[in-house]
Amino acid sequence: MTEQSWPSTRDPRGPMAKSIALLQAQGIEYQDADGLPESQKRFADGARWKIEIPSVEGPAAFRAILDEAQKRNVKFHRISQGSGIMMQTDDEIQEMVALGKTHNLEVCLFVGPRAAWDIGKQPLSSAGGVASPTLRGTDQVRFAVEDVLHAADLGLRSVLVGDIGLLKVLGEAKRRGDLSADFILKTSVAMPCTNAATAQALTDLGASTLNLATDLSLQQIAAIRAQVDIPVDIYVEGPDDFGGVVRHYEVPDLVRVAAPIYLKFTVRNSPGLYPAGGHIQGLVEATGRERVRRAAIGHSMLTRYGYER
Repeated sequence: MTEQSWPSTRDPRGPMAKSIALLQAQGIEYQDADGLPESQKRFADGARWKIEIPSVEGPAAFRAILDEAQKRNVKFHRISQGSGIMMQTDDEIQEMVALGKTHNLEVCLFVGPRAAWDIGKQPLSSAGGVASPTLRGTDQVRFAVEDVLHAADLGLRSVLVGDIGLLKVLGEAKRRGDLSADFILKTSVAMPCTNAATAQALTDLGASTLNLATDLSLQQIAAIRAQVDIPVDIYVEGPDDFGGVVRHYEVPDLVRVAAPIYLKFTVRNSPGLYPAGGHIQGLVEATGRERVRRAAIGHSMLTRYGYER
């Protein structure tokens, strides 16, 4: 964590001095990084940024985005899927894992159970959306652990986690050796990380990479980066149901202040896909190809403004 000083318009000796001292004593950043410091942190291979293509729902969609990326000469590094492990057959999971190995790509699948698909009503209420990715009841926690262990047996080494209790359980499973040390626990944007304290808490629980809320300013992102070293995932273009941000011109600044960063590209103005299946296969593949096109636009910003690596 880097030491920060308040701008002249803020007086740390003023009425917030006790709050500042409390946060400092716990090693937590106490202000957003208004000066936008450049991050010196990197991925293990030295890269500042990598590209993630989200909502790749199954092996056919995976093959479609590989084809589109080749056509557009776009390199990406991770694919993620939102329908969940349990919504794919074993053969489909193994095919996705194999495609990832062949093309040196991380394959991250969402854990299947979630409150929004259970029998409860809160996630469907007007104020209940925050509960959608959580695990409702202890049976669902067991189901989720089973989903992860089953996928691990099939070769998967990266999962998307939307419940804080499950994150704790899986983080402990890694420490105890029940999951491999290189198993990646990626937090979901549906369990948003919005500040440095939350970033530290999720990291302490075992998160390998943090999905930040889609609407954070560069200053807010920089404070989170100062707090933790693990990669962050940020939507350059976000889905409508998470605010629909479009911030392609900020890509160079996102890399500058948030490295190591996964830049994520989805498509605004498109229908939801979860859970995906053959009934909407054309839409799944078409939106997958468009995500690659959006990634090509984002990559052009990096090339144009000197952030190729």
